[in-house]
Amino acid sequence: MERPEDKLCLAQVEDKIRMSRITNKIDSTDFLDMYQLSLVRSYLKKNNITNYILYGGYEEAERKMLVIYPENEEEVVIENQCNELAKIVRVELSEEDKGKYSHRNYLGGIIKLGLKREKVGDIIVSPNGADIIVVNDFATILSNELPSLTRFQNSKISVNSIDKLRKQEIRVEDVKIIVPSLRLDTVVSDLARTSRSKAVQIIKQERVFINGQNETKVSKQLKLEDILTIRGKGRFIVKEITGTTRSGRSVVRVEKYV
Repeated sequence: MERPEDKLCLAQVEDKIRMSRITNKIDSTDFLDMYQLSLVRSYLKKNNITNYILYGGYEEAERKMLVIYPENEEEVVIENQCNELAKIVRVELSEEDKGKYSHRNYLGGIIKLGLKREKVGDIIVSPNGADIIVVNDFATILSNELPSLTRFQNSKISVNSIDKLRKQEIRVEDVKIIVPSLRLDTVVSDLARTSRSKAVQIIKQERVFINGQNETKVSKQLKLEDILTIRGKGRFIVKEITGTTRSGRSVVRVEKYV
């Protein structure tokens, strides 16, 4: 059953498609989260719409905006124009604050200021600060507001073009789980360190994604190299089955993004 917020999201997408056709120019949404992206992909596929790009500032971005472009334009040309849709608000922490703040601190600060979450893409955190990807016309607003927060009053805040993005080095750690099968609910239960019934709830609450697509079928079988995202718990790659226990359960090596 489609939720009111889903209908609103798709109505906005329809509006962007219509405006792009009328003006014969590119048009874009604000940043969409993983659930919304899954919803939008399904809608575009169903309606045979192919003249679009999902853009988040860098290839591995989790939050992306939908960019619709005229059907007579080449995608490679549009990709260059996408860099004008976003900017970076860079926070450079003072010496005493370095290493002090996590993603939650930056996002929490933005929400505390009453600013719109959909204007913000990924937040790439390092010990020295963070690069916050934002919709172009939101950059000045955010850079002016952040210093009013106590946690950032001693920080240097600047606005930069998206090509100056300092991407975070991807780090993973090995996790071993022992499961009866690669069925989704059993894997989620082990990785989220919760009961099977709670894992089912998490899946039904649309908090689980496989390769970026929302998945609510608890019996879905995972495959090796699948990227599994559990909202609030992390992102994982199913790497290999390393063995079998005496009881016939599979020993699975999973890489967890850290």
